[in-house]
Amino acid sequence: MDSATTAYEAKERGYDLYFLHTSYGQKTETREYDCATKLAEEMDARDFLHIETDHLKHIGASSLTDDTMAVEDADMENEEIPDTYVPFRNANLLSMAVSYAEANDCEAVFVGAHSEDYSGYPDCRPEFFEAFEAMVDVGTKPETEISIDVPFVEDSKTDIAERGVELGVPFEHTWSCYRAEEPACGTCDSCAYRLQAFQNVGVRDPIEYAERPQYVD
Repeated sequence: MDSATTAYEAKERGYDLYFLHTSYGQKTETREYDCATKLAEEMDARDFLHIETDHLKHIGASSLTDDTMAVEDADMENEEIPDTYVPFRNANLLSMAVSYAEANDCEAVFVGAHSEDYSGYPDCRPEFFEAFEAMVDVGTKPETEISIDVPFVEDSKTDIAERGVELGVPFEHTWSCYRAEEPACGTCDSCAYRLQAFQNVGVRDPIEYAERPQYVD
């Protein structure tokens, strides 16, 4: 839902869209790919590039990619880095995105990270994206100018849900669950934050859940 809302935000700002989707061995990669292709069609994207990058699965050390590690239930009070963190994933994905952007003369790479991400994931912090943009400036052709735009980096998941509703994002074509491809579990960290966001804005999340707990007091 974060990436989809970010794509709609980019379109609202007047950008033509080039979709990059990466399967890196995550447990829900097939469902995520299906959602990405539907969104690209829905948004009339100029191009859609799908890349298989299973090196992150081989590296392991994350419950998202390692079949021997179970995805834990949500603990929304925990301030530790969760085991769903994929080591340095965003640097890997952004490197591909910048290559794709430079090859197509694009002006920006949009990223759906937000404040509740970087409370747990170090590669979602504003400082990371600022440092990465500086690297892009020195690592691309002199005439290339590509910004790293993270429109919701200071916002919450609730803010994203609210903005997505305003923009008419088809949330039925998005997937957040870390565990399952159908139905979403409703109890992993990603499902919990997503359900809480929709409950906060008073909108029913349109995807199917095995459980739909209340995450709002």
